[in-house]
Amino acid sequence: MTKRRSKKKSNHKIQGLSKKILQILRSNPKSTFNYKQIAAKLEVTDAFGRNQIIKELAKLAKGNQTVQVETGKFQINERVNYHVGYLDMTTRKDGYVVVEDLEEDIYIPSNNINRALDGDEVKVYIYKSRRGRKSEGEIVEVLKRKKENFVGVLHLNDNFGFVVIQNPKMYTDIFIPKENLIPEAKDGLVVLVKMEDWPKRKDSPTGKILEVLGEAGAHETEMQSILAENGLPTEFPKEVEDYANNIDTSIQEKEIKKRRDMRKTLTFTIDPKDAKDFDDALSFEVLENGNYEVGIHIADVSHYLEPGTILDDEAYERATSIYLVDRVVPMLPEVLSNGACSLRPHEEKYTFSAVFEINKKAEVVKEWFGRTVTYSDARFAYEEAQHIIETKKGEIPTEISITDKAYQAKPEIVEAVITLDTLAKTMRTKRMSNGAISFDKVEVKFNLDQNNDPVGVYFKTSQDANKLIEEFMLLANRKVSEFIGKQQPQKTFVYRCHDEPKDDKLASLETLVGKFGYKLNLKDRKSVSKSLNGLLKDVQGKKEQNMVDTLTIRTMSKAYYSTQNIGHYGLAFDYYSHFTSPIRRYPDVMAHRLLQLYLDKKPSVSEEDYEARCNHCSEMEMFATSAERDSIKYMQVKFMQDHQNKEFLGVISGVTEWGIYVEIEENKCEGMVRLKDIKEDHFDFDAENFAIVGRNTDKTYQLGDEVYVTVKNADLVKRHLDFNLIGTKEQVEA
Repeated sequence: MTKRRSKKKSNHKIQGLSKKILQILRSNPKSTFNYKQIAAKLEVTDAFGRNQIIKELAKLAKGNQTVQVETGKFQINERVNYHVGYLDMTTRKDGYVVVEDLEEDIYIPSNNINRALDGDEVKVYIYKSRRGRKSEGEIVEVLKRKKENFVGVLHLNDNFGFVVIQNPKMYTDIFIPKENLIPEAKDGLVVLVKMEDWPKRKDSPTGKILEVLGEAGAHETEMQSILAENGLPTEFPKEVEDYANNIDTSIQEKEIKKRRDMRKTLTFTIDPKDAKDFDDALSFEVLENGNYEVGIHIADVSHYLEPGTILDDEAYERATSIYLVDRVVPMLPEVLSNGACSLRPHEEKYTFSAVFEINKKAEVVKEWFGRTVTYSDARFAYEEAQHIIETKKGEIPTEISITDKAYQAKPEIVEAVITLDTLAKTMRTKRMSNGAISFDKVEVKFNLDQNNDPVGVYFKTSQDANKLIEEFMLLANRKVSEFIGKQQPQKTFVYRCHDEPKDDKLASLETLVGKFGYKLNLKDRKSVSKSLNGLLKDVQGKKEQNMVDTLTIRTMSKAYYSTQNIGHYGLAFDYYSHFTSPIRRYPDVMAHRLLQLYLDKKPSVSEEDYEARCNHCSEMEMFATSAERDSIKYMQVKFMQDHQNKEFLGVISGVTEWGIYVEIEENKCEGMVRLKDIKEDHFDFDAENFAIVGRNTDKTYQLGDEVYVTVKNADLVKRHLDFNLIGTKEQVEA
C-alpha cells in the first residue's frame, strides 16, 4: 500500500511583501481587499504565506499607509504619502519629482518611473528610503503628459520602424508599426513622431510619423528639430497671413481724436543695433515747475489684434516670439511686428502709454495711462545711446553708427538721454536698496557667416544705455499693475509673479559658492538679497563668474503669469506686470486690453478664464526658453567642431559621479570629461567636496579648478561636447 505523501510545509518569507501589497492597493485606489484577495493576486496558496499577508496588512494600517474600511477589508490611504508634482528625469534613467509644497525633491529610482516621461505631471507615493535620502518614491499615475510629440532618428526594418529620441532624458525609443510610417520617411532621417499609446506590458510606446525634418546634423534640420521637439510653430498659416495683410494699418483722423495726441512731444527709441521691431519708445519734456514728463509709449497691438479673430487665436497659441541664434519666430506676422506696430523713426503710430511726472529725486508725482498717438523723432542703437551717456555729446562716430556714417544727434535728444540716464540710475539705486537682485548675466552671442555657421563668439553685457531702458520699462510695468491691483473691488489682471527662493536651494548655493571663498547671509529676506547682490558683484570678471551667475539664477524660483498677485521677489516689487512688449508677448496684449477695459469703467472679467490663459502663456514661455537654450548649445557644439586640436583653458563647472563638466573661459562652451577617459588614475566622486579624487594618487579635481581640455567629440544631434582632460592650469603652464 502506497503511503500518501504529506504536503511539505512552506516557511519561506515573501520578499518585498509590503511593497507588493501597496502596489495592489495603489493600482485600485477605490477598491477594498481582504487578505484572501491579496493572496490570490500574489499567487500565495499556503497558510504561512497568508499569515504573513494578514500581519503585514495590520502593520500597514497601523502606520496609516492603508485604511481598514471594515473588518478585514483594506484600502490605500490616499491622504498619506501621496503628492502631485512634475518629473525631472536625469540622463541615467532615474529622476526626481518636484512638488511645490515640499522642500526636497523626491528621488525616483529607474524601476519606479512606471512609464512617466520628463516633465509629466505625476502622482507619486513616498516611502522610507534605504539610500540615506529623506524622500524616495514611486510614480503611481501619470496625470498629464508634458508632450506627445518627439524628435528622433528613424531606424527602419522590413515590417516596422522605431525612432530613437534625441533628448538624452528620454529613456525609451518609440515603436512605429508599418501602417504608421509615411512614404518620405527613410532610414536614418530625423522625424517628428507622435506617441499614441503605451500598453502596460510593452517596453516601448507606439507612435506614428508626423513629419520628416531632414538629415541628422544638417543645420536647418537641427533648427527645425529644436522648434518641433518643444512643440513650437514655424510658418504662419496662409489664412492668418492673409488676414493680417488685409488689416487697415493707416493712421486715421477719426481714431486720433479718441487718443491723447503726443506727436509733438520729443520721442525716440533705443534698441539693439540689429532690431527689426521697436515696441517701446520714450518721450521727454521739461515742465515749467522743473519736473520732467516722461512717457513710456508701447505699440498698441491690441488695436489691431481683435479678440475672436484667427489672428488673435494664432497669437494666443504662440504666446511669445522665439529667438533662436539664427532666426526669430515671431508671435505676430511681419506686417504687424515689423510694420504697423513697430515704432519706426519718422512715422506716426498708435501707442498705449504710461506718462509720468517725475521730480529730480526720480519720484513719480503724477501718472496717466491711456491710448495715444506718437511720432518717433529718432532711433538709437544701445551703442549710440551709450556713447552719448559717456561723452555727454551728440557726435556719433562711424564705427558705432547704425547709419554707417557719422552724424550729430539733436541737442534736445542729447539732453533727454543724459537726464533720463541720471533718473534711471537713481531709480535703480532705490530698487537695489529695497532688496532687488541685480542679474547682469553675460549673454553668449555668435558671429554667423552667410551659411549661418558660427565663425566667432562674443559676449553681450548690459551697460548704462540698456539699464536706462530697463528702468523705465520696469516703472511702466510696476505702475500699471499697481494702478489696477490697488483698486477696490479687486479686478482681474495679469501679473508677472516671482516667489521667494526655497531655503534648501539657498543652502545649497551657500555651500557651492563657499568652495570659491564666498559667503552668504541667509538670516532674513533683506540679508539674502543684499548678500546675493554682493556675490554677483564680487564674481564679476572672475573665472567663475558665469558659473556662479548661472547657479544663482537656478536658485531662484521661476517667474510665471497669474491672476493671483504675490509680487516679484527678484525685482522687490509688490505689484508687477508685463505691459511693455506686446509685439512679442501675449500677456502684454492681455494687460493692455484689461487696462483699457478698466479705464472705461467696465466690470471685471472672469478670473478663471484669465488664469487658464496665464498658465498657457507660462507654459509656452518655458518651451520657447528651452528652444533658445538648445539653439545656443547647438551653435556652441558646431563652433567647437572646428577647434578639435586646440587646447582650451576652462573652469570645472560641475562635478558628478560619472564625470566633470568644464566651461571654457574664452567662449563659455561647456562639455564633459568622463571619469573613464581620465587615464592618470581611477577617480571616485566626492559629493561632499564637489570633487573627484584619484584612488592611487589622491589627485583631486574640484569645482572651480582651472583645467586645460581639448575636444574629444562634438555631437550636433545630441548637442553635446565631450572633452579630453589635459591637466590643471598649474600642471600645463609649469
